[in-house]
Amino acid sequence: MDAIGAILVAGSVFAGIAAAIHVYIWVLESVLWTRESTRRTFGVKTAEEADILRGMAYNQGFYNLFLALGVVVGLVLLWSGLAVAGLVLTLFACLSMVLAALVLLSANRRMLRAALVQGAAPLIAVVLLAIGLTQTVG
Repeated sequence: MDAIGAILVAGSVFAGIAAAIHVYIWVLESVLWTRESTRRTFGVKTAEEADILRGMAYNQGFYNLFLALGVVVGLVLLWSGLAVAGLVLTLFACLSMVLAALVLLSANRRMLRAALVQGAAPLIAVVLLAIGLTQTVG
């Protein structure tokens, strides 16, 4: 495997990790939202607060799922021969994850840990896959 192939593999691994994290966030927000452990994770103090926020969390969870699906489809395209289309789609989904993490942090500086969990893997993927894209296209 050449250097670009190794970069694409590494970027794909980080993109896959990012997708898995976002699927997990979807499960928390859209499936397990009212559980006490989930409420603690998101700083929701009471079951009543969770009920009030349930619709918003459900919707937000699906945003996370759709970003993860974008990564998965992009990776399938990348590794099945449609390299440029796969790279572009994966980059778009991962960059959206990074930007969402920045929005989370800008809304509440105490969310640094959550923003890092949400944004670190896709940021690494973006850097590696962007290098791969420039080498693939150029």
